[in-house]
Amino acid sequence: MRIANNILPAAATLVMALAASPALGGELPADPLGSPMWEYHAEKLFTGGPVVFDSRVKVILPVVAEDQHVVPVTVDARKLDGVKRIVVFADLNPIPVAIDYRPMDAAPFVATRIKLDQRTPVRAAVQLADGSWHVAGEWIDAAGGGCSAPPLSRVRGDWADHLGELRGAAWSEGDTTRLRFGFRHPMDTGLVENIPAYNIETVRVMDADGREVASMDVYGSVAEDPAFTLVVDRDGPMEVAARDTSGLEFAGELAPMSGKKQTAKP
Repeated sequence: MRIANNILPAAATLVMALAASPALGGELPADPLGSPMWEYHAEKLFTGGPVVFDSRVKVILPVVAEDQHVVPVTVDARKLDGVKRIVVFADLNPIPVAIDYRPMDAAPFVATRIKLDQRTPVRAAVQLADGSWHVAGEWIDAAGGGCSAPPLSRVRGDWADHLGELRGAAWSEGDTTRLRFGFRHPMDTGLVENIPAYNIETVRVMDADGREVASMDVYGSVAEDPAFTLVVDRDGPMEVAARDTSGLEFAGELAPMSGKKQTAKP
């Protein structure tokens, strides 16, 4: 699986990274992908420890995006110990970061779908308990407009009829549970004329005793009707809860080998 490059859109004002930055804990390694935005994003994202490129971080994605509005990305960092964060980002997207995942009592594995506005590197940055960042990624070819076209539910006009519905299932695998779930949501980027930014911003997974086992910050570059696959270190039913940028909350329970649909709880 591979990835791609191009031009960056305007976003927030940030300082360009220095070749050696104290915040990064040493010299910033040269980018094997040759992205013009590598240092820019490294300065913004990688605080607290050194940065290394690490082949043990597996980023699985297509060579070419068949649909730039829905691009599957899987990150598997299970060969690393002490993972506390996984950040997925696309260098040349107008909204670079897609998710910031914290697998507290879960495997360092996550799959989702993102939007791409052009050919760009897509990367996973994995932070360990010692503060170090382990990075991997590839270029992916994509046509333009993934972040700047209205979602299908907006075009059809039925987005409000299904807002917050949760669909998913859980599969017990020994002492772990694999979860696959998604919420109905337009995930508006704010880059479409007359449609303000509106997206799910947090996702939390709790076990049957209400203990949080995983959490995630979600950004507008995640695809419409966002879907996630996680592996948690618990058996039994799981509660999945989300909140969007308007303060609406959505929740439902996923029992092993079953699916469930839930509606919004304003």
